Parts: sequence; structure tokens; C-alpha cells
Amino acid sequence: MIVGLRCVVCGEEIEISRPCAWTCRQATTGDPYHVLEFIDDQAAPVIEIDAEEQNPFVRYRERMGWWAFARSHGMSDADTVDIARSVAGSFAITPLQRHAHLSESLGRAVWAKNETAGVSGSHKSRHLVGIMLHLIVAEQLGLFTKRETLAISSCGNAALAAAEVAAGQRWPLEVFVPTWMDDAFGSGLDEHGAKVNRCPRVDGVAGDPAMAAFRDAVRAGAIPFSVQGPANAWCLDGGRTIGWEIRDQLDAEVVEAQAMYVQVGGGALASSLAHGLGSSIPLVVVQAEGCAPLDRALRAASQIDTPERHWREIMTPWESPQSVADGILDDETYDWISIARALERSGGRSVVASESNIEKAHEIVNAMGPPTSATGAAGVAGALTEIDAGRLDDRPIVVVLSGAAR
Repeated sequence: MIVGLRCVVCGEEIEISRPCAWTCRQATTGDPYHVLEFIDDQAAPVIEIDAEEQNPFVRYRERMGWWAFARSHGMSDADTVDIARSVAGSFAITPLQRHAHLSESLGRAVWAKNETAGVSGSHKSRHLVGIMLHLIVAEQLGLFTKRETLAISSCGNAALAAAEVAAGQRWPLEVFVPTWMDDAFGSGLDEHGAKVNRCPRVDGVAGDPAMAAFRDAVRAGAIPFSVQGPANAWCLDGGRTIGWEIRDQLDAEVVEAQAMYVQVGGGALASSLAHGLGSSIPLVVVQAEGCAPLDRALRAASQIDTPERHWREIMTPWESPQSVADGILDDETYDWISIARALERSGGRSVVASESNIEKAHEIVNAMGPPTSATGAAGVAGALTEIDAGRLDDRPIVVVLSGAAR
């Protein structure tokens, strides 16, 4: 059971009963380099879960922070189930299946987790509904009465997921996006009533301008409805469901995979998936050669002790991000510390994929489906890169397809 949160940088602990504890209390405008992780006491579960339950936010609730928060304030388990079905009622366990065309093309069994079949067509909604569950529980407990505006910085799928989740609860949302965001995403945001702010780059100023504008909004009182752990650790709560699902599905199919490939932009998918999946399968994180701040940071971190205390020097913004996989063009990998710890626990590694392999992966996936964006297929490009280098044997691998083609 989750009993609190702990900062992996400074060690600050926060009790699970505290509402809206999005960030470490030691984080400041001058020193934002802190990130919280959930503390699990590893107590044996006491709730019998229906094996046929398909809603992950009901099925895995006893492992989750929002549920522990509700229970710490005396809310009954039955009431938490009602809230989960109300707030996250459209969620269901997504398929993990052997992908015939990928398996043939890559020369080994490839098991694909199909997140394009999920809410809003990607994994992003998992992160955001976890935050929303916490907010709705706090509201029903009377811990706040005014609904402050939600804010998110995104270049596509996360913005759409945020708009859908927020609209479902009639909660106002402000979205900060780069100027080059696809108009197809903009139309989806408009349909859900989100306020969209396009943020241009400023000459001579490093970093993502949409993220800078988002941070300004949060300082002004907005709720960080973010898919980056350092901005809101509670996004990792819902994100862990994908890891629990994969673990249960692999066990059910008796699949012993040699690697779990995950595409990385801001890093919350890899971080939270790893927490849910555990360390039995090596985690392989994949970035594009045109934007690989995580790989660069991991190389720098390997040269020093306590790299988490050198965040500013290690995780520096990537200059001029470029790739057809535009959903992973984050200037920084915000959840890099949690990913580094997950790689160490699982014996994993980082891979930088060429643009040609990203395009090839996109083509292979879409030859059979599901219709997936270049971003959503980028983990496959990491597998292609390692096959080219002779690093894999013939055992199965697992990939995540997340981000429906639009």
C-alpha cells in the first residue's frame, strides 16, 4: 500500500493524507530540481480483486496513491470504486498481443502493447486520470471548494488526453503548446473546450517555451495537470497501471522477454511503466538521434557519484530537436532520474535510433496496424537499432505502441 511520497533528490517525505502534494516542498523557482516517488510499504493486499475486472483503476486500486489518499481520510472502499467508475469509467486494460508482422520483420517474437486502443489513443490519459482521481476524492472530502484551472504543456497526445479527461469532469483547462503543433490536435482541443496558447521560441533562450509558459501559469495558481513527474508526481500514479497490465499479461501468456522497449520524450511513460512492471525485464529506453537529451544525460551521470544532485549540469536542453517522431521532441527528459534508477534495477540501457530506423519502424507497424504515429512506433526503432548492432538473441521482446495515427 502507498504510504507517502519521497523526493529522490533531497529525501523529503510527504504523508499520503496530504492533499494536492504535487511537488517536493523543498523545490523552489531557483531550485526546481526535485522529484517525488511513491513509497510502498509492501504490505500484503487485503482486497480480493475480481480477476475479470477490466478497469485498471478498479482492478489495481489497492496499489495506487489516490486510493490510499482516500482511505487515509476515512473514505470507504466502495466509495472509491464508485469514484473510479465515474472518473475513469472509459478505461479498460489494453491488449498485449504477439504482433505477426513485427515478429516476421524483426526475426523474433514481438509482443506489442496496444495503447492506441486506449482513451484518447495513447497512454497519456492514464497519467492524467490519476491526477483527476486525486482531485475528485479531495473535492468530495471537502478539502477544497474552488476548482482552480488545470494547466498542461504538450505537443499533441498529452494535450488531447488532458482535454478529454478535464472535459469529462467539467474542469477548466489551459493548454500550452509549441507553435508547430499539428492543427488536427488543435481541433480536438477546441472540441473539448480547452483554452489553447501557442508559445513561440525566443532567440537566445534555451528550453521549451511551452513548458516555460506552463510553469508561469502554475506559479500563478493553476493546477499542474502534467505528464512530467517533477511537475506533478501524481501523474506517475495512474501511469503505473500500464506496467501492472503488461506484467500480468506476460505471465498469463508465459512469455519470458529479453527486453522491454519504450520510447522516451519527457520520460513519464518509461518511469511509471518501470515502477509497475518491476525489474525482471531489462528496460530499454529509446530516443531519436535528432533529440536525445536522456542518452546524453545518462552518459554524463555515469561519470559521477550522486548524479541526482547535479541535475542542472547533467540534464541540459537539447539544441534544435528534430524528428518525424514529433511527440518525443521534449528538450529535456524531465523524469530522467527515475529512469536512470529503473535502468540500474533492471539491467537496462539507452538506445538512440536513427531517423531512417524511426521511419522504417513506422512503416512496419502500419503495414499491419494498428494505425500508429511515428512517435507511437519509435520504441520499435530502438529494437531495429539493436538488431542491426547484433545485440539481441532470438528470445521475445516487448514494445509499446502508443499514439494513434491522426
